[in-house]
Order: sequence, then structure tokens, then C-alpha cells
Amino acid sequence: KIIRLAKYYHGRLMTVDYNLNRVAQIQNLIVLNVNELNNALRPVVLPGERLKIRIIQAGKDAGQGVGYLEDGTMVVVEGGDSGIGREREVVVTRVFQTVAGKMIFAMLEEKYQ
Repeated sequence: KIIRLAKYYHGRLMTVDYNLNRVAQIQNLIVLNVNELNNALRPVVLPGERLKIRIIQAGKDAGQGVGYLEDGTMVVVEGGDSGIGREREVVVTRVFQTVAGKMIFAMLEEKYQ
């Protein structure tokens, strides 16, 4: 029904629903997929890049601290358990894409060689 309305009013469709997006595209409607927009606007983080992270909790493994980027991306900081509750300079060592999103591993800047 929403596709019919959009076509009738020569409108555009904005959605997070993958199937609705595909059906609308097949019917030549202009569609903005909010998930794709969100992913396109996320900053690219590469190994070797320096970040300032507030470490908010201990990580899963001993010695780790965990913080988050502004977009909600988790950053696991090796040696970061000593900085819990503080903002620390870190250097990105690895970036993993998971089904839940991106996960960044980093080291405290003073321990990075």
C-alpha cells in the first residue's frame, strides 16, 4: 500500500526495511535506505590511526578496557584497564567487521611501538 501511495503522489520512500526497499526499487521508486545512509556516514578507522577514547569498563580479557566512538562502535583497548573512567589516547591496531557492526582493537598510545 505504501508503494502505491508513493507512486500515486510521485513521492519518494525512506525505509530501513530491506524487502520494502527492493520491491520499491523494482517498481522504479526513488528509495533512501536509512541503514545504508548510516553506514556511509560512519567514519573510516584504519590501523595506525590515533583516537581519543573514554574507557568506561573492563574488557572480556585481562588488561583490556572498553570504550565507544560517538557512533557507538566498540573500541577494545589493550592495557586499557588502568584507564577506566578516563579519556586516553589510543592507536588502532585492528578493525573487524562483525554481523553486529564494526569492532576496533587498539593499544594505549604510550605502549604502541
